[in-house]
Amino acid sequence: MLFGRHFRYGLMLSVLLLVADQASKYWVLNSLKLGDFGTVALLPFLNFTLVWNQGISMSLPVGDWIGKWGIVLLTGAVTLWLVNWLRTTPRKFEATALALIIGGAIGNLIDRFQHGAVVDFIHFHTGSYSFYVFNVADSTISIGAVLLLFDGLRESRKGPKKASNTNEVEP
Repeated sequence: MLFGRHFRYGLMLSVLLLVADQASKYWVLNSLKLGDFGTVALLPFLNFTLVWNQGISMSLPVGDWIGKWGIVLLTGAVTLWLVNWLRTTPRKFEATALALIIGGAIGNLIDRFQHGAVVDFIHFHTGSYSFYVFNVADSTISIGAVLLLFDGLRESRKGPKKASNTNEVEP
């Protein structure tokens, strides 16, 4: 099978999420001019705080130039692998999860090429607790990963598939 029946749906959803991610980043950088303010308080538990994430998830450092571009190459390779998985998946739920991850990964890759870092700006906090600053792409990647995990657990509860042409008797 060259393309699964949900491939086009998954690609369109990926593009929609990519556009939402890039539009939100453009807005905070150019219209809101968050770089001039640093932080804008929206709610008692939510700020927009500009952070240039040069690391990987949750700002974990990647080191020198090789590390930074290594993460770009790794992200690109994993994204291509996910697109291939999307190409063959027969299930819409799985296609949705893959599309969330693909759209977010491409959004963050664009940032790395355009800015040399990922634009993070959503900051939840309460009292002295502060959650990591993240963006729309990070959210879609996280949600997609949770959906894939849920889907895998759901599928594993159905039990192992039995071989149809075996005459063996189980002990």
